Amino acid sequence: MGNALRFLCGKCFEPSAADSGSLGPHGVSSATVGVSALAHDLFQFDITSQVPEGLSNHVVSSKKAQANWYRKLVDAWRESKPPPKTPEEAARLVIQTLKRHQKADVEGLLAFYGLPLPHTLVEVAAQPPTSLPDGVKFEFHTLPVDAKAVADGDTVTVYVSTTDPRESAYVPGNVHAAAVQRSAARARRNYEQADALHQQIIDSGYRVIVHQNEEVLAKKYRIRLRGIDAPESAMPYGKEAKNELTKIVQGKSLRVLVYGEDRYGRCVGDLYCNGVFVQEMMLKKGLAWHYSAYDKRPELETWEKQARAKRVGLWASKNPEKPWEWRKDKREAR
Repeated sequence: MGNALRFLCGKCFEPSAADSGSLGPHGVSSATVGVSALAHDLFQFDITSQVPEGLSNHVVSSKKAQANWYRKLVDAWRESKPPPKTPEEAARLVIQTLKRHQKADVEGLLAFYGLPLPHTLVEVAAQPPTSLPDGVKFEFHTLPVDAKAVADGDTVTVYVSTTDPRESAYVPGNVHAAAVQRSAARARRNYEQADALHQQIIDSGYRVIVHQNEEVLAKKYRIRLRGIDAPESAMPYGKEAKNELTKIVQGKSLRVLVYGEDRYGRCVGDLYCNGVFVQEMMLKKGLAWHYSAYDKRPELETWEKQARAKRVGLWASKNPEKPWEWRKDKREAR
């Protein structure tokens, strides 16, 4: 198990695109240092069976009890796919794994690593559907999402492997041929020809992506999150909304339920990430409106009202401008 945990610990120390400008001496940012410290201590515990020094200053349980926590956390971390990358994800793993232990000790452990305490975390209520809801046209599972693929707080570009049974039947012959020719050109080190062939693939709505050290031909989809409207990038809280969506989906595979297509050619769908309903997170964080003109689901309205009542995110402002009104004003000003 040590090798498996060493791999997960190493993954946790890999800097993301969002962190690249603020990395510390150990290759982690100030936002993720607690996650990296926890991963490091779990790796060390797996080798030495020793809990970190100083933990007893934050918790009241015995060393024996602490060792039992770390044993459970080692198993939970090893089984999580992908492992926690954000403080919120790490805190949830700790809380879920140690939920039967004393509240004070769990909070003390979180405080020891500088991770969010339970009362600061957004509780998610929606469960991923076990069968396709009414109105769903089709479903797909994406390759891991790149941070650069998030356009704003309600739009993301994803890629689906053409090995997926639904996709494999629809790959155009010229795209498949270009992918084969590109691979042969790279084998001959004719990178100029390979790049030209890849551009043909991209122009056709596909891309060759390296996934798990293998090249994968993938179909491109632009997704508009159904039922919410986030601030535009140039609006107040636009940057925060984009950053939050990036934090939720970056590096993860998504389950997407597609209900239709908008006038811009984007798929309109519900996104699930590690079992979490993405629209619920955006609404509860106060970084999106319920787009009631196009989606009447009462739970979305409830989640927006909860964020309003707590005055979180954009609701900290007294009268935040609605994105659909902002867009209308921009169109009329042209």
